[in-house]
Amino acid sequence: MSQPLDAGPFFHGTIADLRVGEFLTAGRPSNYRPEIVMNHIYFTALVDGAGLAAEVAAELAAGEAVPSVYEVEPTGEFENDPNVTDKRFPGNPTRSYRSSAPLRIVGEVTEWTRLTPEQLQAWRERLSVLLSGEGGQILN
Repeated sequence: MSQPLDAGPFFHGTIADLRVGEFLTAGRPSNYRPEIVMNHIYFTALVDGAGLAAEVAAELAAGEAVPSVYEVEPTGEFENDPNVTDKRFPGNPTRSYRSSAPLRIVGEVTEWTRLTPEQLQAWRERLSVLLSGEGGQILN
């Protein structure tokens, strides 16, 4: 796998309510395939990419989940995310990464480009295919 392109800042989108100084860790169920326990924690150098992940997580959650974006700091080595890098896009245009080491929360981000109702509907349709088992292999 190629070397990561970025030195930061990095962002993680989630529905978790977190505080500065807390850590995000691997070993939790995937937002997209809850039957899979993830060996890595994922993050991006694009705040809007983290916002998208947060909004998708909120779409998949039961109840009134609130999307949140946090600035994070990797505490160990990280690599380009193989789920998008070269498998789906040449290089790493999504600037997505993963690490088995925790990510430390360094701040909350409140401004990112929100999805329109039409974009949310398109994601609902994509996710229904993913969750039906007809697609969505995750390289864990």
